[in-house]
Amino acid sequence: MDLDVVNMFVIAGGTLAIPILAFVASFLLWPSALIRIYYWYWRRALGMQVRYVRHEDYQFCYSFRGRPGNKPSILMLHGFSAHKDMWLSVVKFLPKNLHLVCVDMPGHEGTTRSSLDDLSIDGQVKRIHQFVECLKLNKKPFHLIGTSMGGHVAGVYAAHYPSDVCSLSLVCPAGLQYSTDNQFVQRLKELQESAAVEKIPLIPSTPEEMSEMLQLCSYVRFRVPQQILQGLVDVRIPHNNFYRKLFLEIVSEKSRYSLHQNMDRIKVPTQIIWGKQDQVLDVSGADMLAKSIANCQVELLENCGHSVVMERPRKTAKLIVDFLASVHSTDNDKKLD
Repeated sequence: MDLDVVNMFVIAGGTLAIPILAFVASFLLWPSALIRIYYWYWRRALGMQVRYVRHEDYQFCYSFRGRPGNKPSILMLHGFSAHKDMWLSVVKFLPKNLHLVCVDMPGHEGTTRSSLDDLSIDGQVKRIHQFVECLKLNKKPFHLIGTSMGGHVAGVYAAHYPSDVCSLSLVCPAGLQYSTDNQFVQRLKELQESAAVEKIPLIPSTPEEMSEMLQLCSYVRFRVPQQILQGLVDVRIPHNNFYRKLFLEIVSEKSRYSLHQNMDRIKVPTQIIWGKQDQVLDVSGADMLAKSIANCQVELLENCGHSVVMERPRKTAKLIVDFLASVHSTDNDKKLD
């Protein structure tokens, strides 16, 4: 082989080795940085742009794709201790002609965190309405989606601001009052009684606790490398005190059953999506909502836990699109009549 060709391969190999070694070092030493890069990459790949908007001295961070058009805009509310990027796995399977908006909930990620903020469900509903007003998203009614805590907020929002919302998707929402507590809720009540707020299962502070939380929230058993578990913990630890404060607020007497108390006030077409193997919020809540909301359809997913958005993103996206299509076509038929 010609010496020049050998030199070319050596140089090429050295050039490739640098980014590979950098990736390995990041994975082993700074996994949290790798997780941030991962979300940045997927936002770009999916065409989601990050923006900020202010209401007086309060800042909201959100991502969006598309523009308002003939079809309703879609506003997506994430769950407790998550962020706007948790929806990326669903966004991947949604049509690109839809106007999508994913907002960081109060105190989360890029949205303002203030010790003076009202973190109750009603307080969060008011904040989301401020965000909607800032974007003029309610210039015409939009479709509202929420999961877990975000589902709790979304349901109460639809009850409080009915003219803003044309339809609603609730994915395993919190905020319902069950006749009997499941094992998870029983454990939470025991922790509250003993004032052991450091041990809330949804607020991990070690890789082992993170692994336990993933097993609690997911029916699918993901094999997550230790370094990624550590990275997920590293990203969350600086925020854990806030998460504890928020958690105690949303399970307080004022907020715990807000959706239950408002569900009969929801008048828009509503879709309920729930994992049958949800260990956090019992799937019987779907039937509870269906009996109280007049125009309601329920979709129960087999072999799926609480993290519906992460476990079944393609199915979730399809259910949402099909639901919107059915509601939209019904509206068009009414206009023709």
